[in-house]
Amino acid sequence: MSTPSESTRCEVLHEDRFLLVVNKPHGFLSHPNPQSGKPQSAAFEGRYDADRRCFTSAAGKVWLIHRLDQDTSGVLLAAKDEKTAAACREAFEAEAVRKIYLALCAGGGLKPEGVWLDHLVTAHERHQVRTTVRHGPRPNAEAHYRLREYSPAQRLSLVEIELITGKTHQIRVQAASRRLPLVGDDVYGSFDLNRKLRQSIGARRLFLHAHELRLKHPASGQMLNIKAPLPPDLSGVLAAAGMKAG
Repeated sequence: MSTPSESTRCEVLHEDRFLLVVNKPHGFLSHPNPQSGKPQSAAFEGRYDADRRCFTSAAGKVWLIHRLDQDTSGVLLAAKDEKTAAACREAFEAEAVRKIYLALCAGGGLKPEGVWLDHLVTAHERHQVRTTVRHGPRPNAEAHYRLREYSPAQRLSLVEIELITGKTHQIRVQAASRRLPLVGDDVYGSFDLNRKLRQSIGARRLFLHAHELRLKHPASGQMLNIKAPLPPDLSGVLAAAGMKAG
């Protein structure tokens, strides 16, 4: 159940004295891009300090713990004080936080479950970020997947993916390298296929959703399990393809 917060315009999934967790919509940035001269919608309100990864608004300070791509929707975590932020970031670095995504892949042939291991390299060129798979070096990217549903008619695979590491564009690149590009991916996917799926099942954006976040509360030590339901536009794509999220 959403509760109001003066620190964000997003739906609030969880809020207490220490944490603020929102459901970031597609099209919102996790934080503003200072190099952009265009109006931007960010997940939290106020001026953003990139060095401290902190928003300051009339409602107070909010520390951003991790990021989601602009095209990705779902669970996004922030902290309300610096000590809590440090504890949360340490948990992410120690891979003690479970991050579970839902992705719709174009293609089939997946086993019911498995592990993706790759060595990913990210390059920043001309204000663009691109990640590629480099064959040979030791893997630095790990993801566990579970096939939730497959449509033989559409050749579409709905996959639940748990990120163990958190590389830039990791899910998109690992899926595309296995000839399973994410539906709506205009960077690593297929332009022609995306156009056909836009016309046939209304897939108008990247089908990648941060569905669930599990972590120990930094103050109480209790396990938090926070879920963001699949948004209507993505649920509509599944329905048009004769698939379901459950």
